[in-house]
Amino acid sequence: MGKYETLAKEIVKNVGGKENVSILVHCITRLRFKLKDESKAKDDVLKNMDGVVTVMKSGGQYQVVIGNHVPDVFAEVMPLLGLAEEAGQEEDPEKGSLFNRAIDTISGIFQPILGIMAACGMVKGLNALFVALGLYSDACGGYLILNAIGDGLFNFLPLFLGYTAAKKFRLKPMLGLVIGTIMCYPTIQNSALSAGGNALYTLFGGTMFASKVYTDFFGIPLIGMDYTGTVIPVIFVVYFASKFEKFFNKFIPDLVKFFFVPMFTLLVAIPAGLLVIGPLATFGSTAIAEAVMTVRNFSPMLAGAIVGLAWQILVIFGLHWGFIPVYINNIMTNGFDNVMMPFFACTFATSAVVLGVFFKTKNKLIKEMAIPNFISGIFGVTEPAIYGILLPLKKPFIISCIVGGIGGGFYGAFNFRKFMMGGMGIFEFPAMIEPDGSMGNLIVAVVGVIISMVLGFAATMIFYKEKEPAAVQGTEEQDKD
Repeated sequence: MGKYETLAKEIVKNVGGKENVSILVHCITRLRFKLKDESKAKDDVLKNMDGVVTVMKSGGQYQVVIGNHVPDVFAEVMPLLGLAEEAGQEEDPEKGSLFNRAIDTISGIFQPILGIMAACGMVKGLNALFVALGLYSDACGGYLILNAIGDGLFNFLPLFLGYTAAKKFRLKPMLGLVIGTIMCYPTIQNSALSAGGNALYTLFGGTMFASKVYTDFFGIPLIGMDYTGTVIPVIFVVYFASKFEKFFNKFIPDLVKFFFVPMFTLLVAIPAGLLVIGPLATFGSTAIAEAVMTVRNFSPMLAGAIVGLAWQILVIFGLHWGFIPVYINNIMTNGFDNVMMPFFACTFATSAVVLGVFFKTKNKLIKEMAIPNFISGIFGVTEPAIYGILLPLKKPFIISCIVGGIGGGFYGAFNFRKFMMGGMGIFEFPAMIEPDGSMGNLIVAVVGVIISMVLGFAATMIFYKEKEPAAVQGTEEQDKD
C-alpha cells in the first residue's frame, strides 16, 4: 500500500467517484479536478479530511489543496480514476463564464511546465551569479554548458507551449509540437529575414506597430517576427489549428485521415499564423505593454502596491496564473519584468507573518504547521501557509496582504526588476542581478524582503491575539499534513 493510497481513495470517493471526474491535473500544491457534476462532491468531508488543507472552486476547476507533497498524492489518485494522459480530451468545453474559461486555459497550458521552467531558471540565475562573483568566466566551456541548460527551454518555449496548448485545446499533442517547431524555424525569424537584405517596404509606419516587410507569401506581405521565446502567438495558432483539425476530421475519409488531416491542418494554420495571427498577437502584446507602462509611468509605487496587496487574494482563487503570460512576454520583449515582480514582497511578508504566528500561538497543531509552512514560503510556495494558517486566523491574512502592499509599493517606487525567468523564493535572487553585473537591483530586492519580513513579523506580534485560534478549531485536522 502506498503512503497516500488511503487518502487517494477517500478523495476519489468524495469528489463523486471516478465516473464523475473528466480530467485531473496538479500544480505545486493542488489537485485540480474537472468534475462532470460538482454538486456530487462533498466539500465538507474533503475539507475535514486528514491530509487535505481545503477545497477551492475556481476557473472551472474543483481544487483540492494538498500541500507540497501533491505529486505523490496525484500518483496514487490517477490509477484509481483510470484516466490516460490525455484524459478528458473528448469532453465538452467548460461552460463557465468567459473569465473562468480564460483562467482555466492559462492554468492548463502553463502548469505542466512551471516546475521545469523554475529549474532551468535557477540554473541560469546561478550561472549568472557565479560569473558575477568571479568564480569562472562567461567565456569558459562550463558557463556555455550551464547556460544551455538554463536557456534551452526559454529559447524554444513555443515547442513546449505548442504541446501543452494542443492538449488543452484537444489537438493532437504531436501536431502542437510541430507547430511549435515551425514557429522557431530559423529562416522565418525576423532577425534572419532582416539580415538577408533591405526591406521591401514598411507597413503601419509612424505607429507603435511599424513593421518592415522583407518577403511575402505568394503576394501577401509577411510581417517578420522573432517567435523564439514567445508565448502568445503559438497559443493562438494552436487554438486555430485545433478548430481546423476537427473540421478536416469530419470530411476526410478514414483511409487517408492519418496523414491528410495533419497535412491540411498545417497548410491552413501555419500560413494564417505567420501572416495574421502571429503579428496580431504580437501587436496586442505591444499594446498591452504600452498600456501597463502608461499606468506605471503615472505611479509605479501605486502599481506595485496593488500587485503586492492583491497577490494572495489572486492565489486563493487560482487567478495568479493570469499574470504568467504578461511576465514572460515582458522578459522576452523588454529583457525584464517589473509589472508582476512586486508580488515578491508578498511572498516574504507571508512567511514572516507565519513565523510571527508561531511565536504568538500556544496551539500545538498551529505550531507544528507554522515552521514547515514558513520554510515552504521562503522557497516561494505560500499556498500551504495561506490555506493552513492565515485564512483560518483571518487577521494574519489581512496583515500579510497589507504588508505585501507596502513592500510592493517599495518595489514599484524603485523599479524592481527580474531579468530572467525561473526560480522561486530565495532562488529568484540570482535572476535579479542586472545583465551588466551591477548589484543595484539585487540590493533593492534584498531591502524589499527585509522591509516585508520585518513589518510582517512585527505587525503579527503586535496585532495578532491568541483569542483568535478559535477560528481554526474546526480546521486543525484538515490542515495537518
